[in-house]
Amino acid sequence: MVAPGSRPGDAPWVERPDLKLLLPSGRTLSAAGRPLVMGILNVTPDSFSDGGRFLDLAEAAEHGRAMCADGADIIDVGGESTRPGSDAVPADEELRRVIPVIKELAAQTAVPVSIDTQKAEVAAAALEEGAQIINDVSALRTDPAMAPLAARTGAPVVLMHMLGRPKTMQKDPTYGEVVSEVIEWLRGRVDSAIEAGIREGQIVVDPGFGFGKRLGHNLELLRRLPALHALGRLVMVGTSRKAMLGRILGSPEMERLHGTLATVACAVMSGCHIVRVHDVRPALEVVKVCEAVRRGIAYGGA
Repeated sequence: MVAPGSRPGDAPWVERPDLKLLLPSGRTLSAAGRPLVMGILNVTPDSFSDGGRFLDLAEAAEHGRAMCADGADIIDVGGESTRPGSDAVPADEELRRVIPVIKELAAQTAVPVSIDTQKAEVAAAALEEGAQIINDVSALRTDPAMAPLAARTGAPVVLMHMLGRPKTMQKDPTYGEVVSEVIEWLRGRVDSAIEAGIREGQIVVDPGFGFGKRLGHNLELLRRLPALHALGRLVMVGTSRKAMLGRILGSPEMERLHGTLATVACAVMSGCHIVRVHDVRPALEVVKVCEAVRRGIAYGGA
């Protein structure tokens, strides 16, 4: 949908569907004013970009608090790397990594915490300690107990598209037409979630940039992001520091900020609801400027 009041020659942008998430705490998260910024907090030794940086509880908690101070709307805590070729982590190890951090952040900040996990045992413990959102890269496929847990607790869930599993997902990923196939796959996962008792308004979809996709697939998805609104769900975009940017820019993970911000701008102008990033403050600045362009006013006032 093109902005109302547009004229011939105006740059096209897409309306952001007015959808909200109700957290277990009773708080509502809304992207009506601007897209939400989700800050990434990996407490892992081997994540592709920041693995090993925040294994210490004090350092992890401090980084989480810093992202909150920078304006993060959600902090996404993960204890298992899902980079290409990664191996699964035992639940007890994942719990050891994430629970102290979640407990600390939930006690010290008002920013909602999301748990990035494929395991219901880990998600349940995280929710018990104050997490309020489940971000499952397997879209509830890995653990059959995950969907009933989300339904029972009322926690919103992020369902991400992934072709295969992290260990093998980048071994010759093939599509006929990537955008339509990703949308139909996500539609099936949304239907399964609803059948399991998860409320329709509590579902977020993520096209899964870099998860079983070549560079061309990722670029086509980014170019045609508005097509995902056909699912009628909040849309999350996670491109931060990913290999797709490295292939375009020829730069290592820690030098992909500007490429990341370009994709954040694409996501905002495509009407997406959540951007998931490592660098919260610069991403939030991009979000605010793009939103001002979309509205034709300075962010926060006429």
